[in-house]
Amino acid sequence: MADGKNPVLAPQDCVLFSTADWDEPYWTNKQHTASILAARGWRILYVESVGFRSPKVASGRDWSRLWRRLWRGVQSLMLGPPRRADNIWVLSPLMVPAGHHLPFVRSLNQAMLRFSVNRFARSHRYDEPVVWTYHPYMLDAIATLPRGPLVYHCVDDIAAIPGVDVDAFRNAQRDLLGRCEAVFTTAQSLKDVCVPFNPNTHFFGNVVDEAHFGAARADGPLPAELAAIDEPRLVYHGVLSDFKVDLPLLLQTAQARPRWQWVIIGEEREGQRSDLLAQLARLPNVHLLGYRPYRVLPQYLRGMRVGVLPTLINEYTHSMFPMKFYEYLAAGLPVVSTPLDFAKEPRAGLEVGGDADAFIAAIERQLARGKLSADEARAAVGENTWEARLDKMLAITFHYPLAGGSSAPQAGAEVRT
Repeated sequence: MADGKNPVLAPQDCVLFSTADWDEPYWTNKQHTASILAARGWRILYVESVGFRSPKVASGRDWSRLWRRLWRGVQSLMLGPPRRADNIWVLSPLMVPAGHHLPFVRSLNQAMLRFSVNRFARSHRYDEPVVWTYHPYMLDAIATLPRGPLVYHCVDDIAAIPGVDVDAFRNAQRDLLGRCEAVFTTAQSLKDVCVPFNPNTHFFGNVVDEAHFGAARADGPLPAELAAIDEPRLVYHGVLSDFKVDLPLLLQTAQARPRWQWVIIGEEREGQRSDLLAQLARLPNVHLLGYRPYRVLPQYLRGMRVGVLPTLINEYTHSMFPMKFYEYLAAGLPVVSTPLDFAKEPRAGLEVGGDADAFIAAIERQLARGKLSADEARAAVGENTWEARLDKMLAITFHYPLAGGSSAPQAGAEVRT
């Protein structure tokens, strides 16, 4: 993107406030955005999650993660953020858990974070960095930082996550929206929340690494564990969270169609022990493979017939635009989803079912139509790629024309990618 001649397009310094740790096994918008910017020569300080809920007393995994975060936070505070990739340094904040609604704790947390961010910016001679954030609990941390544009990339309704202080989050979010130069959302409903407080708000859906997942369309061997499973194979990949995944729907459909083989790639979310997932595991046509690295997912998708998005519809999920949608399409898989907001308009390669009967009927239609051809897959993905979306976001943020001479979208416009 940068040509070295236009200063607007030149690599920038950036402080990116994430809601996910850098080494999370399931990469989402935060890590991908940081990686693409870094590959373009930007210097990125990636600030890991500040935590949005208190740890569950009975959850060993919650407490294990907390102690790990505290130790890494002490290291970041004392030694500075380590360099974890080319042009990417990762700051693990040392914070008292989930104190966003307690004034004293919030002040202490923000003071430590502000010190760490400012120290890094000074030592690395950051020049008015872009501040790119995925949450609002960072304004105090940049209060004294000479900065460039402030960008809010709103990809989740964090207030709807169980255990989050809703009032504290909404107040902080409104404060952030009033200060941003640009706001981007991954769902229309999220845009509807943001645009009253910032008219320069734009809707961009989630996107895909088309080259990576497109490799699934090429001929090649299947992983041995997958080749041993009969056809037809249906796939879901991702975290198995009981407030995001409709486990009863999966159970009903798997029981109703015993010939269909359900291949589920992913782990239970931290602190969860689901009886429904245990029931699924006992079915002979359900295959829980566990976590598989991102780099090998195309090898698994190559052997599938349909990609499913059995999302549980609730206050948190209805606004989701699953990254898996375009990943499935890029791999040549037709998709069946529950009626999330994004699925309420016709989309190439998509069928929708709201209950077990409708979900089964939608899968039957997709099995009958078959996998997407290479041309169909490319057309369905279109410009919904990480690089293309980021180009449009930067054009809006820095007010320059897109390649080819087209202008950046106007404030408040809905952007279809």
